[in-house]
Amino acid sequence: MTKNLAAIAKQRKIKYFLISFVDLFGVLRAKLVPARAIGSMQKDGAGFAGFAAWLDMSPADGDMFAVPDPDSLIQLPWKKEVGWLAGDLYLDGKAIEASPRVALKAQIAKAEKKGYHMKTGVECEYFLTNENGTKIADKRDTQSKPCYDQSALMRRYHIITEICDSMIELGWRPYQNDHEDANGQFEMNWDYDDCLKTADRHVFFKYMTKQIAENHGLRATFMPKPFSNLTGNGCHAHVSVWDKAGKKNLFHNSRDEMGLSKLAYHFLGGIMHNVEELTSIFNPTVNSYKRINAPRTLSGATWSPNSVSYGGNNRTHMIRIPDAGRFEMRLMDGAANPYLMQAGILAAGLDGIKHKRDPGKRLDINMYTDGHTVKGLKKLPLNLLDAIRLTQNGKALKEQLGAPLIDAYCKLKMNEWDDFAKSISQWEREHTLDC
Repeated sequence: MTKNLAAIAKQRKIKYFLISFVDLFGVLRAKLVPARAIGSMQKDGAGFAGFAAWLDMSPADGDMFAVPDPDSLIQLPWKKEVGWLAGDLYLDGKAIEASPRVALKAQIAKAEKKGYHMKTGVECEYFLTNENGTKIADKRDTQSKPCYDQSALMRRYHIITEICDSMIELGWRPYQNDHEDANGQFEMNWDYDDCLKTADRHVFFKYMTKQIAENHGLRATFMPKPFSNLTGNGCHAHVSVWDKAGKKNLFHNSRDEMGLSKLAYHFLGGIMHNVEELTSIFNPTVNSYKRINAPRTLSGATWSPNSVSYGGNNRTHMIRIPDAGRFEMRLMDGAANPYLMQAGILAAGLDGIKHKRDPGKRLDINMYTDGHTVKGLKKLPLNLLDAIRLTQNGKALKEQLGAPLIDAYCKLKMNEWDDFAKSISQWEREHTLDC
């Protein structure tokens, strides 16, 4: 039975609702709707002009409508009179295939038909900086190896605990907060869940973290590589597939050396086979490629991959198997679109299951020191342009996610690349002005 948002508003004393959607570039858009109007909005959706966001539409297109999903409702912990809702986009009564949340739900429906239910967890890394993002906020955070630094963590206690307390209040079951590998960098973890719920929470977590930091006069950034000498912001995803009821982990096999089933290896094979097509989605900005193709950082390691490999409990690989019944994808960064990221994982995994793809031999080596010794190892794209072309020319991803979504995404991303290519950087001026 569908939840009645008008009744919930009265019960929880919600005065306004943010009816939101995420566009193809991961930008969170919304309209602020008074509770008195939420009944009609729940039925018909909130109207938007698609061309005004990063969607492949023109000014001539009619209004699109974000129909709120009542199951996604989150009451803002710091402003309880406001409720946030994730919306699905419709145009002329039909779901917009080339929109992120709709795309993820389409993959979920495909998986359900085969009896599969994907569960995921995400590790969202971010920096706390000054308001304009040019320096980390904590001047005393200067260690070359600052990871888990208790003093630096506790100097940001007021912000970290406000975010964590909010997650506890929302029922996300957060379980740890830490200072990460870069100065000024933090990570906060909450329990894994159904992949749509994880994506919704991922969207809200980024918004919440930025807002709470702003309330304290700081800025939170998920930018992949905001500082050239420091480790970048990853967004690792832990993945497992369960039965349709979500009760039995179909990735688990106690008889396997790594604790993975044949299904898990085929799913992993799909990721390994299609990851080059997926890279522009997992790493969607020009800046992303300064993280995954970075030289050694101040701490001594980038903690990010540059080759297509998997291993056991080994963080130098693109995919790590930390425990039985799941694996961790380490390629994604902080700019990844939460919905497209999950949709891409599931699409590639379903392709792997369908074609019984072999992930190849596990590599039990340190990729940072010995990766160059492995013959025939696929490399990740060196820049956004190469990544877009791989996505554009790929077949499996387009077949799984649909040509409208892939074509729209690549078109807009190519426009972004062209815009970047036309810009003149300070580096160019410093090195070429007197050529």
